[in-house]
Amino acid sequence: MNISLKEYISIFIHQTDLKITSCVKERLARFNLAPEQNLIMMLLWERDGRTQQELSEQLEKDKTNITRMLSSLEQKGFIKRIIETCDRRSTRIFLTEEGKALECHVIPLTDEFHRIITSGVTEEELAIVRRVLSKMRENVN
Repeated sequence: MNISLKEYISIFIHQTDLKITSCVKERLARFNLAPEQNLIMMLLWERDGRTQQELSEQLEKDKTNITRMLSSLEQKGFIKRIIETCDRRSTRIFLTEEGKALECHVIPLTDEFHRIITSGVTEEELAIVRRVLSKMRENVN
């Protein structure tokens, strides 16, 4: 028995992700931030001075992708990279004043977006979604 295309959960998840990412991209465009760059900024707004390794682990992205995103954020003037004096292989990432100033504009936007996409979804349903998606992620590891 073959599964029809619309029954593949991976395709449904992918299509949902594309739609969400597209909407986020549109909302962040005026701040010159891509959705993935915003994830780095959110982690830094939460705790400035994280290492590049920490960002890589938190976002489950390889170091090459993180380096590319950090270069772009640095060129935009949102962050600065500082090499550790005690361990020259370690780089800490700090927000610039411009990067810090973005927080008061972007966080309300991301909060609003979260409210929009979870509208009509109960806390219990969100917990189930997180639990099911976590199980699926574990299945592919």
